[in-house]
Formats: sequence, structure tokens, C-alpha cells
Amino acid sequence: MKDALPEPYWLTQAGAPAPAEPLNGPTTADLAVVGAGYSGLWTALIAKERDPSLDVVVVEAGTAGWAASGRNGGFCAASLTHGFDNGVARFPDEMPQLLRLGRENLDEIASTVDRYKIDCDFRRTGELHVATEEWQWRDLVAGCAAEAALGLDVELLDRDSVRAEVDSPTYLGAVWDRTGCAMVDPARLAWGLREACLSLGVRIYENTKVERISSARAGLFLQTWRGGVSARRVVLATGAHGRLLKRLQQFVVPVYDYALMTEPLSSSQLAAIGWRNRQGIGDSANQFHYYRLTADNRILWGGYDAVYFNGGRITPAQDQREATFEVLADHFAATFPQLDGLRFTHKWGGVIDCCSRFSAFFGTAHGGRLAYAAGYTGLGVGATRFGAKVMLDLLGGRPTELTSLKMVRAKPVPFPPEPVRSGVIQLTRWSIARADRHQGRRNLWLRTLDAMGLGFDS
Repeated sequence: MKDALPEPYWLTQAGAPAPAEPLNGPTTADLAVVGAGYSGLWTALIAKERDPSLDVVVVEAGTAGWAASGRNGGFCAASLTHGFDNGVARFPDEMPQLLRLGRENLDEIASTVDRYKIDCDFRRTGELHVATEEWQWRDLVAGCAAEAALGLDVELLDRDSVRAEVDSPTYLGAVWDRTGCAMVDPARLAWGLREACLSLGVRIYENTKVERISSARAGLFLQTWRGGVSARRVVLATGAHGRLLKRLQQFVVPVYDYALMTEPLSSSQLAAIGWRNRQGIGDSANQFHYYRLTADNRILWGGYDAVYFNGGRITPAQDQREATFEVLADHFAATFPQLDGLRFTHKWGGVIDCCSRFSAFFGTAHGGRLAYAAGYTGLGVGATRFGAKVMLDLLGGRPTELTSLKMVRAKPVPFPPEPVRSGVIQLTRWSIARADRHQGRRNLWLRTLDAMGLGFDS
């Protein structure tokens, strides 16, 4: 562990594009996008595909994909609602429509990857949701039946069947969502979307932080350190790093997620665990792990210990947390004891934009001239493309299928202000850890939050 590089594996790969020049002076645009993660890049790309004559500018404080888009596990899910159960609980009447839109969205991502020849190891492997406790297995059995009833391509696997897929002594069973998730190299997806945008004439300025957004005669003005952008319309796609629209701060909290990456497995090590179908895997506890194979047969192992630093602080130093890395390593060893001695080569963390309903929310500001999406809560690799379409429809000003959704029209329950916010979140983190130790039983505090529609996810 001590020898592991303290940086995201994905972003250290060869082939990263050279940074674009920063903005130096004034410029204009029909559409200005703040942020060059998935949300911003999808917005710029779709806007140009819809109207090639549109002048689109993307302004990024760092480089494309440097934040959440380049640090995640690469689970590109069809779900727009952070999973089936969360969607049914919050948008029961819309679930058939949201499931259809999610499947269409994943298909369109696959088509985009193919059309622009994005080399991001895109594989539609599906995902295994595994149970490691009896209470998780009972929930999976019930959930699988509900998913199948709404047409999802899911298969229930007993202990022997799941261990024939991936061999861990901790597995009691699983649900295999066969078509609802693709695995991708997240950084290469971001880099590929960046190149696709450039190929269509989008102008990208990197290392250019937007300091404020203000009204202007013909639209909005984005002030940067050495210049600015005058634009008719603006999309705010900054995730957890957004401080440019004050109203978002009541709905979004920055939560840190951490991951480890192993060295490549040998052929004998890979044979010892199976994993021939290369599915993504997530376990079913409240504090859950997610893990997958890379193109060169490393294992990414992340999740479990979602950390909120009191006051909502975001600093580079918090990307590293040795206590969490040690916990993750211990859990990895328990899950795959046959890989004893396998070395971790990278360790990192990053901040995700969490909201109380776990799935993205949307809106406009500045008289409808600015649109935003935030709150993906760690499941935005695929859903950000849907969010980009929502934001563009909102800026269009006319009702569409997407803007008519309750999911789009409603906001999550806001978090309380600090310091109460920190107390609420830390109590909730303690409570969900306690639930995992007590067969999933939720205490009075968690049941109260459930009733209020206010949650916290690992």
C-alpha cells in the first residue's frame, strides 16, 4: 500500500491530450458551457450535433475530465435514478418512462462512441449486484422480481451460479443486470468526447476558472481571470465544484469517494477468480463496494467509505486518506483471498456531488438564460448525457418529454445549513454503518430521513 502512487490511475495513462490554451481576452458565443467533465462535454457535443451553426465555447478551470469524470469506476449505467429501487421510491409513476429513456440513453452513448471512434474500452458487460449477507439476498430476490416485471433484463443467480461467474467466498447470490450497464475507461471517454467536440468546431479553453456569472445586455457574461465570455445562453456543469450559483449550495454536498487499483493479474490469478464475462460488480450493503476489471486485467476496488468533511471543505489534500485505503485493502483481501499478495499500484479519491434524492436535479436561473444539472451522487457516467439533453431543452424554453418529467420539474429536499448539516450527515453515516452491522435494520433516525425524502448514500 505504501508504494501505491497517490494519483488516479485513469488520468496517469498515456495518451492524455495536451491542455488547450486558456482564455486570454474577451470572446463571444451563442452557448457557453462551464465545466469540461462529462456533463459539459455532452452538452457541447449534443448542441453542435443539433445545430452545427451554433457557436459553442467550453470553459474549464482545470483540464477536461480531471475531476469526477476521470476518477470514477467507469460504470456507465442505463439508470437515470441511481438504481431501480431509488427510482421506484421517488418517481413511481414515471418509472416505465424513465427506464425507457435510460435504455435509449445508453444506446445513444454506445452509438456516439462508435461514431466518433472513441477508444475507451466500452463494453456492455452488465453488472452483478451481489449479496454478502442474508438480508441483502432477501432484498435482491424481491428487487429482481420487481425489475423483471417492468421489463429489465435481469437474472437471479444463487450462490453456486454467481461463484461460477466470479468466485468469492463472500457471495451468497446475485442479480445480473445483463444489459443495463457498460464498462468504460472513464478518462478516455472524457478525452474522446473532448476530441469529438473539437472536431465539430467547439472552442475549449482549459485552465480558465470562471469567477462569476452576471447579466449582460445580450445574455450573460462569464468573468475569468484574464478574459471573459459574453454568451446568449449558459450551461453550468461544475458538479460538486460549483460555487457560481448560490441556490445550488442548499441542495448539493461534496462527499469524497476513494478507490484502489491493483497491478495486472496474471493468467493464473485471473483463472482463480473467473470473471470471464467481465461484469461490473457492486455489493448490496448500505456502505457498498464497486469493482471491475480494466483492459489490462487490473482490479479497481472502490467505494464503501464515503466521507463528508465538516463544513463541506474541498481540498487536494483530501484526495488521499490512508485510513480509508487500509479499510478498502482489508475488504479486498476478504473478498478475494485467492489473490493474497496482489499489489496495489494506485490510490486516490475525489469529490462527488451528492443530493438528498441521490439522482440529478435540474433547473434554470438568470431568467431562463442559464441551465444547470447537479446531484448525480456518483452515478453520472451515463446519466450526464441525459442531463445534457435536459439542460438544452430547458434553454430552448419549450416543453419537451424531458422537461415535462416530475424528475426534472421537482427539486430534492434541501440540506440544512451548517453546522447542522455536518451533524446530520455524520449521524447518518454512523447510522448506515450500524444498519449494515445489524442485518440492514434501519434505526429511528434513518426511518425519519426516509419519511422526509432526505438521504445519504455511500
